[in-house]
Amino acid sequence: MTEFYYFALSFFVYGFLGWCTEVAYAAVKQGKFVNRGFLNGPICPVYGIGVGVVVQFLTPVENNLVLLYISSTILVTAIEGITGFLLEKIFHNKWWDYSDQPLNIGGYVCVLFSLIWGVFCVLIVKVIHPLIYKVLTMIPFVLGIIVMACLAVGLLADLYVTASAILKMNRKLETMEKIAAELKDLSNKVGENIYENVMEGMEFQEEKKEQLGNVREELKERLEEPKAIMNGLRDGVKERLEEPKARMEKLAPKINVEEMKARMEELKAKYEEMAENRTKVGERLVKAFPKMQVRQHKEIFEELRERVRRSK
Repeated sequence: MTEFYYFALSFFVYGFLGWCTEVAYAAVKQGKFVNRGFLNGPICPVYGIGVGVVVQFLTPVENNLVLLYISSTILVTAIEGITGFLLEKIFHNKWWDYSDQPLNIGGYVCVLFSLIWGVFCVLIVKVIHPLIYKVLTMIPFVLGIIVMACLAVGLLADLYVTASAILKMNRKLETMEKIAAELKDLSNKVGENIYENVMEGMEFQEEKKEQLGNVREELKERLEEPKAIMNGLRDGVKERLEEPKARMEKLAPKINVEEMKARMEELKAKYEEMAENRTKVGERLVKAFPKMQVRQHKEIFEELRERVRRSK
């Protein structure tokens, strides 16, 4: 019971310190404050779990620096890799990606960073944790329980809000992709309709020229024939000239282009509204994880990411 109590307290302490580390790193790199945590609050659970596990299991070997370093490196690598894998499977998004780094494993972990974290873990076990543990032992047990209960409730509420925002963002991406697909389909239909009408119009003009030419030749050949024959010929010419007119009437659009254009404008307006109507949590996550990759709807997500960047 006592071990779990201090492990839980350590989880919140190291989760907060991990969040501070990420924020400081982002501030140095980007020159401004960025909430780099997965959650909205000032805590990174992966740090709380990772450091807590290292301290809990490796304190017994703290006097063997080589074993402590190797074990720490392996543990933090495994925790980061498993966390990244599970988050991707649950939310269908890859929250960090080391694919552009050498010695990466599936983009989830980077051996070079793991080696650095191994050094920090040795420092934590040997120097930092003894000081933190001493401070934690000074907190009255009942007060510690109350504080942890409050923090746990806040953490769960934050997790619910964040998860809901992620699922909402995924649904939005799916809807926007469907709208984009329908827009493309309508655009293709309008284009095909225009092309067919143009081609039929050109064919009609060619046939009309050919028929008029034939009529002229026939008139020229029969100019000296009897009047009765000429009357019959006139009726035949009239019938021939009316054929192109009937053909022209068939060139009416096969589909209602105006209706489709109106539908396209409606879809464009809806698409633009969804693209601009971003939730604060969703926008924060895009900023917090600049290398985040989505498994589906990649083109739509990249467009949204670019809009977020331009809105800075």
